Amino acid sequence: MEKTEERIVSEFNNELKLKGFNVFQIEKDGNATKIYSRKDFYKICLTTGKSVIHYADRSFEADDTILFFGNPHIPYSWETLSRKYVGYTCLFSEEFIKASVRLESLQQSPLFKIGGTPILQISNEQREFLNSIFKKMIDEQQSNYEYKDELIRNYIQLIIHEALKLQPSLNYDNQKNASYRLTSVFLELLERQFPIETSSAPLTLTTAQDYAKDLGVHVNYLNRAVKEVTGKQTTAHIRERVLQESKALLHHTKWNISEIAYALGFEYPAYFNNYFKKLSGLTPTEFRQVEV
Repeated sequence: MEKTEERIVSEFNNELKLKGFNVFQIEKDGNATKIYSRKDFYKICLTTGKSVIHYADRSFEADDTILFFGNPHIPYSWETLSRKYVGYTCLFSEEFIKASVRLESLQQSPLFKIGGTPILQISNEQREFLNSIFKKMIDEQQSNYEYKDELIRNYIQLIIHEALKLQPSLNYDNQKNASYRLTSVFLELLERQFPIETSSAPLTLTTAQDYAKDLGVHVNYLNRAVKEVTGKQTTAHIRERVLQESKALLHHTKWNISEIAYALGFEYPAYFNNYFKKLSGLTPTEFRQVEV
């Protein structure tokens, strides 16, 4: 039986989550870059070719070799324009990072932050050196060495340290002010929490403080930026989106109220009942009966 694209995506991501990392050569496994779940993994990509990268609200045009650092909390997309596009990609999870205190601290570098320097232009000499590191990671990934995970973490640290020595590319356009940039990333991150697909994995980002921590900014700064750009408070955006999702779950699933409350991050069903009634004028049960 032929596998559906959805099943392939699911199997790839499940395997990646179990291992915590995956390293591959792009021209040999190009589909892997397309099907992994971007919101679950960090990405380091060394590529040669013509492309356009949209990162938060900025765009970058590349026509040579670049080193790119993708953060699962910051939205980005990649358009390949060349017929021939070569290089290497390394994907790794938050849990894989946290196994190393040194690597976790490097996660806070400008390479992975909003307004930071996620894209660097690479010379031929630098490319050869970085190519050798990616090749070593691939070799270790395929080996039976007992401590290969730790060795791969060391290689990732080495790439990050090399990148921190380099100058960031300035070939950006569509630059906007800091408030607009932060707000656009917050709204994208908010939207990416949905739809909720299982009642066993509750929503983890439920407050303005949660989003601010995830984005690496103070909550007051996030609130000011969102209010300035949209005219609404951060909590209002979160509240409206959670209400929208709760209505969808009540209407389109057979989950009981407790399951929906848990999935949406409420500690007790009573909290969800009060929340829903205050915003919609109906209890969840009443809303479900009306919809039916």
